[in-house]
Amino acid sequence: MVAIVRVKESIKTPAGKSSEPAMGNELIPHERYISKDFMRLEWERMWSKVWLIGCREEEIPEIGDYITTEIGQESLLIVRGDDGVPRTLYNICNHRGNRVKFDECGNSQTLVCAYHFWEYDLTGKLINVPDVEDFHQGCPSEKLSMKPVRTETWGGFVWFNLNPDAEPLAEYLGVLPQHLDPYHFENLAMTMDVTVEWDCNWKTSVDAFNEVYHVQGIHPELFYTIDDVDVQIDLYERHNRYLVPFKTYSPRLGEVLEEVPEVLAGELRALGMNPDEFTGRVSEIRRAVQLFKRENESVLGHDYSEMNDDQLSDDYHYYIFPNITMNVHAESMLFFRQRPHETNPDKMYFDVRMFQAIPKGKSRPPLPDHERVKHGERSLGLVLDQDSVNLPHVQKGLHSEAFQGLWISHQERRIRHMHKTLMDYINGHYANDA
Repeated sequence: MVAIVRVKESIKTPAGKSSEPAMGNELIPHERYISKDFMRLEWERMWSKVWLIGCREEEIPEIGDYITTEIGQESLLIVRGDDGVPRTLYNICNHRGNRVKFDECGNSQTLVCAYHFWEYDLTGKLINVPDVEDFHQGCPSEKLSMKPVRTETWGGFVWFNLNPDAEPLAEYLGVLPQHLDPYHFENLAMTMDVTVEWDCNWKTSVDAFNEVYHVQGIHPELFYTIDDVDVQIDLYERHNRYLVPFKTYSPRLGEVLEEVPEVLAGELRALGMNPDEFTGRVSEIRRAVQLFKRENESVLGHDYSEMNDDQLSDDYHYYIFPNITMNVHAESMLFFRQRPHETNPDKMYFDVRMFQAIPKGKSRPPLPDHERVKHGERSLGLVLDQDSVNLPHVQKGLHSEAFQGLWISHQERRIRHMHKTLMDYINGHYANDA
C-alpha cells in the first residue's frame, strides 16, 4: 500500500504546455556568433539592459563580505552593507580608474583603493581622501563615490542590472518565480564552483544545452536513463524550458527493455531502492521512483509536498535569458552561467555550479573553492566533457565561407526562441526598459 501525499495547492510548478509563438524557419545568421560588430551591439543593447546573476547570497553572508564578478569589460563589486543589504557597485575608484578590489572575495569594513588609499563605505560613498586639501577643485562625494548598480535578490541569488531604469526583477523573470519557488533555491548549498574559458561564443554554449536533439549523437549512454523524444518545450516571453523524463529509457532504442539497465539500476541504488526487487516493466521505473519518494520523504529528509509527481523524477530544465541554464531536480540543480569574453567573440567564460538540497538533520557543507581553468584542463564529468569537445570545432566552422547560418529543427526551437529574444533587444523592442 503506497501512502498518498497531497501536494500543496498554494504553490505548484505549472506543468501544462504553453502556447507556441510564431518564429518562422529562417536561417540564423552565423555572423551573430563571430562578428565583433554584433558583439558590440549585444553589449550596447542587451548585456547592459538585462538582469544578470552576480553571486549567491551564501557567498556574502556577513556585513562587509564582498565578491567580484565580471561581465564583458566591466568588473562589479557585490558587497553586503551595514544594513545587511547586498549592493552592486562598479568596481572602479573615481580617482584614477583603479579597481578597488582585485581579489575574488573577502571581507572589509570599508572599501579602500590600493593605489592612493581613497576610501569608500560599504554603500560606495566616498568617505576619505588622503591630502584632500591638495585637490583645489574639491572632492565632492556626490560626484566621486562608487557608482551603484541596480540590485535585487531572488532564489538565493543576487542579481544586478547595469541599466538604472530597468524594470523590476520580478517583471523581468515573468512566470519563473511561480515555476521555481517550490524548489526553494535559497536553501540549496553550492557544492561545486568552476569557471572554464571555452574557445567559443557564449551563444554556442547556450545552444548546446537548449536541445536534446544531440543526445543520440554524443550521449548514447543516456538512452538508458532518459527519454529524449517525449520532451515538452515551453516558450515564454524571454525565457523557456523543456521537461525531460528521467529514470526511464529512450524510444530511440527501438525495443522494449526487459531488464533494468545497470546505469539505471545504479541510480535506483543511490536513491535507496533495490533494483533486484523491482518486478514491474522497466518503463514503469519512473513512476515507481515518484511513489517511492512520496512514501519515504521523511526518511530521505526532503519535503516534496510543493512539487508535482514528475518533478520527483524528471529534469525541469530552465533557460533564463540571456545566460543562465538550470537543470533542476527535486534534490539538486546543475547551474550554468555563460558570459561573453571581454573582446573576442570566439571565446567565453563558462561557470558551472552544482547545488544540493541538504536533507533534514544534515549539516550544510562549506562553500567549495572556486576553480578557474581552460578548456580541457579539468574534467567536468562525462556528459559535460562530451558536450564541450564539440564547441571549439563548432566555433571554427561558424567562420567558414561555406556556412551561412544555423538550420534549426522544431526540436531545437529553444535556440530560435533565444535568438528571437536577443534580436528583440538588438532591434529596440525593449527600448522602454532602456
